[in-house]
Amino acid sequence: MNLRNVAIIAHVDHGKTTLVDGLLKQSKTFRENEAAFSQTLILDSNDQERERGITILAKNTAVRYGDTKINIIDTPGHADFGGEVERTLNMADGAILVIDAQEGPMPQTKFVLKKALELGLKPIVVINKIDKPNARIEEVIDRTHDLFLDLATEEDQLDFPVYYAVARGGKAWSEIPEDFESRADLTPVFDAIVDHVPAPDVGDKNQPFQMLVTSLEADSFQGKHVIGRITRGTISPGTTITLMKKDGTEEQARIDKVYVSQGLKRVEIEEAHAGDIVSLTGIRNAGIGETIADSDRPEILPTIEIEEPTLKMSVAANTSPFAGREGQFVTSRQILERIERELETNVSLKMEMGESGDYILSGRGELHLSVFIENLRREGYELQVGKPQVITKEIDGATHEPIEELTVDVGTEYVGAVNGEVGRRKGLLLSQVENGDGSTRLIFEISTRGILGLRNHLLTLSRGTAIMNSIFVKYQRMGAPMPRMRNGALVASESGKAVTFGLNNAQQRGTVFLLPQTPVYEGMIVGLNSREGDLEINVTKEKKLTNMRSSGADDAIVLTPPTVLSLEQSLDFLEDDELLEVTPSSQRLRKKLLGKTDRIRAARK
Repeated sequence: MNLRNVAIIAHVDHGKTTLVDGLLKQSKTFRENEAAFSQTLILDSNDQERERGITILAKNTAVRYGDTKINIIDTPGHADFGGEVERTLNMADGAILVIDAQEGPMPQTKFVLKKALELGLKPIVVINKIDKPNARIEEVIDRTHDLFLDLATEEDQLDFPVYYAVARGGKAWSEIPEDFESRADLTPVFDAIVDHVPAPDVGDKNQPFQMLVTSLEADSFQGKHVIGRITRGTISPGTTITLMKKDGTEEQARIDKVYVSQGLKRVEIEEAHAGDIVSLTGIRNAGIGETIADSDRPEILPTIEIEEPTLKMSVAANTSPFAGREGQFVTSRQILERIERELETNVSLKMEMGESGDYILSGRGELHLSVFIENLRREGYELQVGKPQVITKEIDGATHEPIEELTVDVGTEYVGAVNGEVGRRKGLLLSQVENGDGSTRLIFEISTRGILGLRNHLLTLSRGTAIMNSIFVKYQRMGAPMPRMRNGALVASESGKAVTFGLNNAQQRGTVFLLPQTPVYEGMIVGLNSREGDLEINVTKEKKLTNMRSSGADDAIVLTPPTVLSLEQSLDFLEDDELLEVTPSSQRLRKKLLGKTDRIRAARK
């Protein structure tokens, strides 16, 4: 049987997972009466993936096209999950690069293509969403060629086929069609995979077995599934292998079962060969990036190189007055055990102990860290997190900070406001190009410090229309201190329940985050002050009752609906002296020091 291993790569929301849906359905992987046949985003099975509309975890599936089995690896498109891309691309021989016909190559397009070309993968370009009213197909193809010229490591990588698709409709063409509504299917993409992606080099099947661990999955019934592509040799159940650990140690293990993908299912087989992507059980202590090899000839494979984290934040057990009320797992030990489980599979995440007994988590960006915090919350954990901090490096005796390329697509009427806000954060404008649809693309170079909290400001300035993407490019000598980006907080001065009268007083001084009857405690942040500096306010204060009545005094107080912050917005809001309390049912912003006197003393030091 012929075999092809191909990865689908793209910038976020350019249609990778939708294209995989079409390939799965058209290959008759499902019967028409199966539930998956009518689904969209079939591989995005994680709750957060469906809610956010993005791929977070790389996944592999397999389809049959004629007498060819095609292993398809769907990768994330957001830069924060680049570690998922880095660890899975080594299982493929080719890559389908999906590019939006209106947006063109974006920051993450550059990142994923660079990784694919460095690994020598054969590229196939699919210009997707060509039916968009503002599609710029010819211009996007020109920009794609420019991108390949910048990134190609071999001359033959500049020779790549281009296809045109409406992935949502399950259609693709080898030439730009005159009519997008004409009958078509994804046959051109299937043919491109078979014709342009090289078959894996299987070598001599009698060679000793060797495989790099690329992914791990937990199974409550069979234990850990170890996933990877067989580099050489064959493997079958009952074989004794050597696990070669990152720390240089070796241990013996026995393969229990061997699985391969078939659609969304795992199918048990008796023997797998070089080039196959397999899932093995029975290797309890395997970690990502480690080698499994024949016990008679254990030879180690190069480990997966993952780019370093750029952002860190502290995580600790909840210490607020409401601690332990809403969570199932509330102790430091339980939180540490969960973090350690995550570190086994989330290769971009790092952890170290903090000076005050907290855990310092390092990741690729705010979204990367906030997705993990949200998972903890949904699983019943109760914790508190600090303000995200940029990870700096000492180079030649000087402190360097990460610099990112920031791309903002925004309505042309808001260009001045966006330039002003990014300029205030020490961003440097590199280019400004009108997109032709009433919007303008701005590209800046800005420090990661400057990007923290920027998304919310840009959405406010542009009435929710700005689209912002960034990608790490280099380290640079630390710049000047960043000005404070927000006003002070409205801080509860008393514990109790927020009442309408107290919240009305608060909303006259700023933006309120609470509804009436919300429990509050001293030191909890209840809103954003309209001025600089924090303001103590008693939101539990009731109206004083008297026997006198005055004109209008008894009219009902009408409160402005509160501003409800998402998890990412809450993290953006934080300053150095503040924490975010996260529980399964609540998010509360608070001061690190709850008492006013304690905060005054700390400010004097």
